[in-house]
Amino acid sequence: MVLAMSIQQQSFLRDTMRRLNLTREAFSSRIGVSRRALDTWLLPAESQEFRRMPEIVERFVSEILASAAHTSTQSVYSTSDLSITHEGKPCLLSVDQFSRGSAEALFRLADVMQPIARRQKISRVLEGAVLGNLFFEASTRTRVSFGAAFCRLGGSVCDTTGFTFSSMAKGESIYDTSRVLSGYVDALVVRHPDQGSVAEFARATNIPVLNAGDGPGEHPSQALLDLYTIQREFSRLGKIVDGAHIAIVGDLKYGRTVHSLSKLLALYSGIKFTLIAPAELEMPAHIIERIAVNGNVVEQTSDLVNGLRGADVVYATRIQKERFANETIEGYTPEFQINQALVNSVCGPDTLIMHPLPRDSRPGANDLGTDLLHDPRLAIFRQTDNGIPVRMALFASLLGVADQVPHSLRDASWKAPRFIGPDDALFHGMDG
Repeated sequence: MVLAMSIQQQSFLRDTMRRLNLTREAFSSRIGVSRRALDTWLLPAESQEFRRMPEIVERFVSEILASAAHTSTQSVYSTSDLSITHEGKPCLLSVDQFSRGSAEALFRLADVMQPIARRQKISRVLEGAVLGNLFFEASTRTRVSFGAAFCRLGGSVCDTTGFTFSSMAKGESIYDTSRVLSGYVDALVVRHPDQGSVAEFARATNIPVLNAGDGPGEHPSQALLDLYTIQREFSRLGKIVDGAHIAIVGDLKYGRTVHSLSKLLALYSGIKFTLIAPAELEMPAHIIERIAVNGNVVEQTSDLVNGLRGADVVYATRIQKERFANETIEGYTPEFQINQALVNSVCGPDTLIMHPLPRDSRPGANDLGTDLLHDPRLAIFRQTDNGIPVRMALFASLLGVADQVPHSLRDASWKAPRFIGPDDALFHGMDG
């Protein structure tokens, strides 16, 4: 077969490298081409340096995939190994629902969604479907990201935010709320301050329910987009997830994003986890027990400077003050901040700086410093951009339209900017 358009070429090559667990350098050597040639095949079509992969190379890569014992011969677009269910229902409640294979199947589907997320293509596979966005806690990016992802597939969104505007303020149960709204919408995204509450919403309905954060519990879609970002960035940098050094910094006790991400990363092997937090905010023991598998090593420290040394990824989080109950925070001072001076002194040129956002940008805040804004190692906006294709992939899978997406694409009629933000790094948007 001949790949019809550049996004298919990019998806095909990215998927092959993921399945074979090869860096770009190793993959280019395996197929007998220069690293420079491979890089041009992975660029978006609008790049002046983009090149079409020769058909003979495509056939060779397909033969390598077919002969690899640990891979399948199915199409890059196949979703047969992607099933997101909980107790037999199409729901996303926890990252525990994913294996390494199913997570990477979701990422293959997210690759297909990239031209839609980048405003290059349009798909209407969810036309007529309605999403209920139920956020009982404040949210900006997660709520809008879920809504935008649904709309970009042709659906529409109904939003509600806060208990004040909910019938639950009148004493209505979660069961009643979920059952009633299920008669109005085709999928529910729920954020709730109480751990386990989203699972209660799911038990009351047969429509898809997605967990957008349940108190200090989990935030599975955030963890999935974080891992997807790490994989895409590592592909550009010539790294793989296995064997990486991941430093996680901040409120590890209440930070649901790091709980979910750590469990997903534990699906890989040989990872060094450096968990950096004051003693009062250390990662819960049950999470540490979960991630200390597959040859992974877990280190805990409150020493920010030494903890960051040699890290491939620095994942910072803000303090979750809304989760505290008469607790004090010793040792979490403005000096406990990841800023330009610290990154320059202890991090390498290819270190990836991430944050789930929002970050506290006020002067003196013990969070991710705003002076890193122009540093290309800062990936926080590439991270948020990746939330759209990942959440589109979740919706497409849960609503059973994933296989229709590649055949539904048509060109967008408007022109999107090449770089969304004026301060985006030079490679932002150039890597496919």
